[in-house]
Amino acid sequence: MSEHHASIHWRRGDAAFNYETYSRDHDWRFDGGPCVPASAAPAYRGNPGRVDPEEAFVAAVSSCHMLTLLAIAARKRWIVERYDDDAVGTMSPNADGRLAVTRIELRPRIEFAPGSAPDAAQLARLHEQAHADCFIANSVRTEVVVRPPP
Repeated sequence: MSEHHASIHWRRGDAAFNYETYSRDHDWRFDGGPCVPASAAPAYRGNPGRVDPEEAFVAAVSSCHMLTLLAIAARKRWIVERYDDDAVGTMSPNADGRLAVTRIELRPRIEFAPGSAPDAAQLARLHEQAHADCFIANSVRTEVVVRPPP
């Protein structure tokens, strides 16, 4: 088993503390290293110049899928030259009527080295296996759909 740590730091500053005026800006720190400037989503009075938790959640799912897929491809000796994804998370009421990120659509575009690409059926299975083995996808109730380009 492993543990993964994040530290969240927020300070009120000089602003009055009421819903309209308090700052949503804060920082995420990971393993004593990188600092990510974060905020609420702009729809909730957040700073659009900072990462919001909903975006980070979508990025975590996309990143986990990619990293899992790369590991599987490497074991199968399919050489991946490039992987790009424009993932989209949709927030809507869940089964309990509460707002949640209920769906994440991954839109991966993968470039394989010449002579190293899986066929269409193998690529579909590769995505299925990557989704099944992704730690983040296995940790959430959100529907995750992989929609490779036609």
